[in-house]
Amino acid sequence: MRRLSLLIVFLLVLATGCAQQPVARAPAAASERPMVILVSIDGFRPDFLKRQRTPTLKALADEGVRAEAMKPAFPSLTFPNHYTLVTGLYPDHHGIINNRFKDPASGDAFIYKDRYTTADPNWWGGEPIWVTAQKQGLRTATMFWPGSDVAIAGVRPDHWLYFDGAMSPNERVDHLLRWIDLPPARRPQFLTLYFDDVDHAGHGFGPDSKQVNEALGSVDAAIARLVAGLRERGLYEHTDLVIVSDHGSAATKPELRTYLDDIVPLDEVKVDNYGVVSTITPKPGKEAAVEAALLKPHPHMSCWRKGELPARFHYGSNPRLPPIVCVAAVGGMIGNHDYDKPGRRPTLGEHGYDNDAPQMQALFIASGPDFRRKLVVPEFDNVDVYPLLAHLLRIEPRPNDGNFATVAPMLRKDVR
Repeated sequence: MRRLSLLIVFLLVLATGCAQQPVARAPAAASERPMVILVSIDGFRPDFLKRQRTPTLKALADEGVRAEAMKPAFPSLTFPNHYTLVTGLYPDHHGIINNRFKDPASGDAFIYKDRYTTADPNWWGGEPIWVTAQKQGLRTATMFWPGSDVAIAGVRPDHWLYFDGAMSPNERVDHLLRWIDLPPARRPQFLTLYFDDVDHAGHGFGPDSKQVNEALGSVDAAIARLVAGLRERGLYEHTDLVIVSDHGSAATKPELRTYLDDIVPLDEVKVDNYGVVSTITPKPGKEAAVEAALLKPHPHMSCWRKGELPARFHYGSNPRLPPIVCVAAVGGMIGNHDYDKPGRRPTLGEHGYDNDAPQMQALFIASGPDFRRKLVVPEFDNVDVYPLLAHLLRIEPRPNDGNFATVAPMLRKDVR
């Protein structure tokens, strides 16, 4: 009887642990692991699938697993969310808190478009999954994923490239296929692929523009090229495809614009960022006056002290964050009159807003031997993608903010 009671307790403990993180499994031989390809389509809102411009993506979604939506981390910006997807950490925890920010101790700047400022591994907290995979004996390759050109923990992917925006979607796929064509002993088992066409079109012309529709078609054709390439190589049935976006896109409206210099004298503050998310440091002696001006209600902007943002943002504790964080209403922007001079062409689509906004929702599609078929799942947080990837790769994940129990129902029962 006592042995039976101990067995029941053991099974209960085991079941509880399985609800939080992937079950630890002995490392599988390379031949037993499906190849895993993580694809990001920057700025792809899930409702874009309804525009009849993406037959390949629709077919993958219909035959595999599709989420009604995936919730990006706040702020719903490119670099913070791409790094969240591969670490399972909220931006507050991995340290890439914005596309642009400064370190208050050193005064150094992180500028996402400048590889010389992003190359310092000290910016990048946590451990991206390609580093973890390589430490556990896998081979990896990344096509332009933010952070993959940096020696994080002294490790880069086996194959990687500096970002080249001139490389077309088809060229990116062809380069990825060349990595896959390496001899089996050198072939990557985890690869990433990144497309930015939809995001660029959304910024320039708005999410409802013909240019976005054209970009959707171009990226879909490139994914069709990838699928065809995998089939030709006899690898499609042995590949798990996980297709995501980092955030959505909202049309901007001039009437929702907020000008900081109408609210507070700019010589009393240091502004690290304008745009959707504005981060502000009052100058010494001006703290009370600046807080009084900014923290009161505004028609198209909300401001908080860094430690008082809504808990659902999981944002506000990182030491890199300035004392005040302001967020524009969806469709709005935060600027100043000197910057917004007459004749300056504004962006017509933006992101970075409250990550609960429907326009910020991200895409999630998965297809392959480990996934169930013809399944639609509810919206989930993008931090949960990391434990899913670790499970697909049969590796032990690093500590993260994700919950494997959320994504486990996507998997066939024999691989959970």
